[in-house]
Amino acid sequence: MDLLLDVNDIDLSQWDLLVKVSPTATWFQTREAFDFFDSLSFMEAFVVAIESDGSLKGAVVGYIQKDGGKVKQFFSRRAIILGGPLLAEDITDVELRTLLQALKDNLRKKAIYIETRNFNDYNRWRKAFVDCEFAYEPHFNIKVDASTMEVVNQNLGKSRKRDIRVSLREGALIVTSPTLEQVQEYYLILDDLYKTKVKTPLPKLEFFEKLFALPSAKFLLIEFEDEIVGGSVCVGLLGKTVYEMYVSGKDRDYKSIFPSELATYAGLQYAAENDYQFFDMMGAGRPDDGGYGVRDFKLKFGGKLLEQGRFLFVCSNLLYGIGKLGVKMMRRL
Repeated sequence: MDLLLDVNDIDLSQWDLLVKVSPTATWFQTREAFDFFDSLSFMEAFVVAIESDGSLKGAVVGYIQKDGGKVKQFFSRRAIILGGPLLAEDITDVELRTLLQALKDNLRKKAIYIETRNFNDYNRWRKAFVDCEFAYEPHFNIKVDASTMEVVNQNLGKSRKRDIRVSLREGALIVTSPTLEQVQEYYLILDDLYKTKVKTPLPKLEFFEKLFALPSAKFLLIEFEDEIVGGSVCVGLLGKTVYEMYVSGKDRDYKSIFPSELATYAGLQYAAENDYQFFDMMGAGRPDDGGYGVRDFKLKFGGKLLEQGRFLFVCSNLLYGIGKLGVKMMRRL
């Protein structure tokens, strides 16, 4: 059993093979995802893996993210593992605990906390996470069956069907191959949404410009009267799942078109027409989030509400408490 703490130590063919066979595989644990995170000037990518008898048994790909100036960065540094760890079907509890302990040791001084945002079911490995001091936190996700367009259309809510039909009739267009300039125009819509409503940090424009260049990424923008009014940003794990990372639109500016709904429908259509099985909407809030509007919006596309949760390890309780307080104050302001 060997720990691999540097990307150069990992057999790339073994990594690719594990992505193909793992029950917890997502795009975010691929080599392409690691290289993308590693290319960003404002993120620090990491990968920790474990090998046994010549086979890769598990890998954890993620990034350390910070916000703002030096002081704010110190109090906001966190290690995020999108999708959750990449695990072999036959990984043992000993191997998984060894992997998680190495992850903690590697990141303890770099991040205030480590969080896995699971897009698959980790219940069978939950005890190993808890044994390694990762607390389980309930969190919803929504996955839509996108195996065929017939299934997609059958599962759509009536109001969604109507809004999509009206939007197209009124002249809204789905731009499937946008230019970089159109992507930059769409970024302004996202930036406004995150500043005024979401009130959590949005990655810099660099994130979207570099993502745009990736083979597995798909930007589906909505154009109306020669203006970009919305869009969806997706990445795909070929043959399995399309992940909708961002979706937004100027819905309140128009009475006759619904850019956000049309953008999500475009993502579903892309998944169905390109041999993907599922469309993952990447999160739907905590179970105790009463009246969570984003969840209601996503559910009307016919997906299943899944409680796949998150695992959280706090490296510094003091700094974690200060950071949570700071986030609350920012949202109130």
